[in-house]
Amino acid sequence: MAPRRPESLSRDQIVATAVEVLDADGETGLTFRVLSGRLATGPGAIYWHVANKDELLDAATDAVVLTALAEEPASGSPHDRLRAVALGLFDAVDEHPWVAARLSHGAWQAGGPRIVEAVGRQVRALGVPQHDWFVTTTVLVQYILGAAAQNAANARAAGPDGDREEMLDAMATRWEELDPEEWSFARTLGDQMRHHDDREQFLAGIDIALAGIEALHPPT
Repeated sequence: MAPRRPESLSRDQIVATAVEVLDADGETGLTFRVLSGRLATGPGAIYWHVANKDELLDAATDAVVLTALAEEPASGSPHDRLRAVALGLFDAVDEHPWVAARLSHGAWQAGGPRIVEAVGRQVRALGVPQHDWFVTTTVLVQYILGAAAQNAANARAAGPDGDREEMLDAMATRWEELDPEEWSFARTLGDQMRHHDDREQFLAGIDIALAGIEALHPPT
């Protein structure tokens, strides 16, 4: 006899609870036993909606990405919309650091198509020729996800109770103490490193990329 579908539990509830567990305890902390306890149900009720942990992780990642992309403005220039898409994804990874790892090894299954679609629409609106859509879009996606992942890694390095300014100051001091002959450029960056804003730095990268796109494909 086929199992009876549990009407009181939805896939959306399971995914939302999985996101909460992942935010609190990371990927290793997410088990069906833990999820069952949070949802006050048996594992069978969860398996009715989700076949295994990988499917659940993909669904949780896709839910985070979908929420991040929902902030895309309906109006404005392609530049503005692309910056909004990029910043929404950056902030989503900052809030849910586990998403970075999922996107890095399963991007085409978990949230990846949504990201490519959102970025690609703006690439098309910028007037990039169709034969360059794939390269231009994927380069932008790689920058967005790579920079977001690096920011999440820096946050993990500082620890849950870490002080970002203290960590940056210690790193900047080490750079300033480098040998001036071998590191004539790198050692001059200490003060800028101490006082930079991560989101502004990220958006500067987007602006540099947009300037490059316009240089290669001037508006007609």
